[in-house]
Amino acid sequence: MKGIILAGGTGTRLYPITEGISKQLMPIYDKPMIYYPLSTLMSAGIRDILVITTPHDQENFKRLLKSGEDFGINISYAIQDSPRGLADAFIVGEDFIDGDSCCMILGDNIFYGNDFTKMLNEARINTQNGYATIFGYQVKDPERFGIMELDKEKNVISIEEKPEKPKSKFAVTGIYFYPEKVSEYAKKVKPSQRGEIEITTLNDMYLKENKLKASLLGSGFTWYDTGTFESELDAALMIRSIQNNKDKIVCCPEEIAYVNKWIDKNTLTKRAELMKKNAYGKYLYKIIEEDN
Repeated sequence: MKGIILAGGTGTRLYPITEGISKQLMPIYDKPMIYYPLSTLMSAGIRDILVITTPHDQENFKRLLKSGEDFGINISYAIQDSPRGLADAFIVGEDFIDGDSCCMILGDNIFYGNDFTKMLNEARINTQNGYATIFGYQVKDPERFGIMELDKEKNVISIEEKPEKPKSKFAVTGIYFYPEKVSEYAKKVKPSQRGEIEITTLNDMYLKENKLKASLLGSGFTWYDTGTFESELDAALMIRSIQNNKDKIVCCPEEIAYVNKWIDKNTLTKRAELMKKNAYGKYLYKIIEEDN
């Protein structure tokens, strides 16, 4: 399975901050925002990852993530020269996907909760059986999101983009799993009135073929779409609180890679040495010590 992080866009809602830096490179407490979706893909066992950026931001992403070797993964890069919609990622990344199954996550989405890795693996298994999977999260303001309507068995009946009269409170979050040939589906999506290749339309195509499943994130989960000043601050405070209470770094790609045996102790030690002056580096040293 391939993975895509969509980290394009201009981030105008966060001006003046994002006039000089990509939103996905901004910090969420102690790490760059993009570490969170990167960790999610790694937790799903995905090692081949494409990062889609704007033309002027790509070098900064390469400087941070490089080839992915520090995390035991393979990172490629592609450019989306204008915001043409979320499903456009599968057209931009067609050669990278190469007909394989694919998970796409938005570069500003943060997920945290018990059994999330299990849910990701279940979604991955769904793709092997020809099904797409979307993740739903109950929100208080459903008119702001793409909303999934569910039957009594929690099957998806319909999906609406920012409906005036929502049929449920389950928002479609920014992570999507698709079976083989998703790029072919994406190329069949006709641009919407705002000229974008809409992810809602792509999902509806799978729904009409009875190939769409929903995975619902319950009350024990937290999901942030960190596209506003308020949500960024809320997410940072949540991460700080969890890490202080549990003495554990949330979404630490080095730890995920080491536990999965994608990197060895020498690689982890080099990362710890690089950040030895802060708590992140000390946490990496702690992982090494506990494994001795």
